[in-house]
Amino acid sequence: MATYRILSWKHIPGVIEADDGTDEVKLSMGERFEQLVDAVAMEQGVLNSDEFLSFWEYGEEMERPGTAQEVAEAVKKELEEKFA
Repeated sequence: MATYRILSWKHIPGVIEADDGTDEVKLSMGERFEQLVDAVAMEQGVLNSDEFLSFWEYGEEMERPGTAQEVAEAVKKELEEKFA
């Protein structure tokens, strides 16, 4: 069993963090998501770095079966499919 949480910018996922008590894994959502965050920030006029950083927030910690690596990869895949 592993716990995980998602770091998002205005509900756009950026990083998945998972921990199973033995290993801790952090997976970036990748360039496509970074570009989406940048595009939305520019569209909304969020140009100040402090303001930009203030919109990053963690979702609630959740639990699912598997190792930290398995859980992080599964959550990343689900999010990539959701944002396809």
